[in-house]
Amino acid sequence: MNSEEIVTPRIITLTSDYGTDNLYAAAIKGAIIQRDPSIRIVDITHGIRPYDTNQAAFALRASIPHFPKGTVHLIAINSNTTDQYVHRVMELGGQFFVGLDDGIFALIAEREPDAIYNITINSESDIQTFPERHVFVQVACHLVQGGVPAVIGRQVEKWVESQWQRPLLGQDYVQGAILHVDRFGNLITNIDQRTFKEVGKDRPFKIPLRSARMDLTRIHTHYSGVPSGERLALFNHMGLLEIAIRHGADGHGGGASQLFGFGVGDTIRIEFEPGPTAGNLL
Repeated sequence: MNSEEIVTPRIITLTSDYGTDNLYAAAIKGAIIQRDPSIRIVDITHGIRPYDTNQAAFALRASIPHFPKGTVHLIAINSNTTDQYVHRVMELGGQFFVGLDDGIFALIAEREPDAIYNITINSESDIQTFPERHVFVQVACHLVQGGVPAVIGRQVEKWVESQWQRPLLGQDYVQGAILHVDRFGNLITNIDQRTFKEVGKDRPFKIPLRSARMDLTRIHTHYSGVPSGERLALFNHMGLLEIAIRHGADGHGGGASQLFGFGVGDTIRIEFEPGPTAGNLL
C-alpha cells in the first residue's frame, strides 16, 4: 500500500455517565453508524459518576494522548443547556471535543485550546432531552469526516473557566486529593512526580494511611515491587501518585480503596522529614 492509499481512521469516542446497562449509548452508536458505517466508535467509559465533570475530564485527559489527530470525542455529561452553559466544540491538538461547556473543556485542556465554537445547528428532533443523539452526533460525524467547525458553529473567544484541582504545597508536605478509583481499588491522586520531587528534595517521607503501621515510606517503580497483597505507592503512566494493593481488588481480597477507606475527593498527604530551620545559624 503506498502513501496515497493510506486512509486516516475516522474515530469517535464516547464518554458518559450512562452506566453499562443503559440504552442511551446504543442509541448514539446506532445514529453514528446510520450516518457512516465506516466510523470507528471507541468507548472511553460509561462509568462516570452522574454529572461528575471532574471524573469525566480525568478520563479524557488520561486517554486523549493515545488517539490520532482528527479524533472526535463526544462527551455525554450534563448535556442539557442552561442560561450559563451552551453546547460547544473545542479543538485541541488536532482533536475535537463535543459537549456542554460547563467547565469540562478547561479541565481537559492543559493549555489554551486551538479554537472554541458555539454549536448553532438545529436539533434533528423536537425532543430536547437527548441532545447527545440529536445534536452531538450530527456535529461529531461532520467533524470526523473532515468537515470544518465553522459550518456547525460560530467561533468564540471565551469558554467556561474551571481549574483542575491542584495539591496544596507546604515546606514539608504535599496535600492532594484522590481523583479516581479504578476497578481494582487503586487510588489515583492529583500529586504528580515533578511536584513530589520539587517539594521533597530527596528527603525521607511518609504517606499516612489508616494507621501508623500502614504508612508508606517508599515509591516503587512497578507493582511487582512488593509481594501479592501488599500495599505500595508508585507514579503511574500519567505521572500521578497512585496508592495500590498488588493483586488487590474491591470485593476480592480488598483494593486500596476498600482496605484504607479512601474514595474520590478524599485527601492524601505526603509528609517529608523537616529540613534545617531557615536562618538558624547558631
